[in-house]
Amino acid sequence: MKTVFVAVGLMMLAGGALAAGKPCEELKAEITEKLEAKGVSGYSLEIVDKGEPAGKVIGSCEAGTKEIVYRRG
Repeated sequence: MKTVFVAVGLMMLAGGALAAGKPCEELKAEITEKLEAKGVSGYSLEIVDKGEPAGKVIGSCEAGTKEIVYRRG
């Protein structure tokens, strides 16, 4: 019975960490790395508030409050 409580407690902690989301700068760096590895050039990535019309949304960060937008050239 004790192990069940420990398991539930660990799942709750892990769920909270996942819900927090990645920091925007970290996610932006990962996306940049992937785009450059594919040979993509002439683009910009911008961090904006969620729902702000700015381009094609390619990522969400900081618990869904911000988005990373992709723009060509």
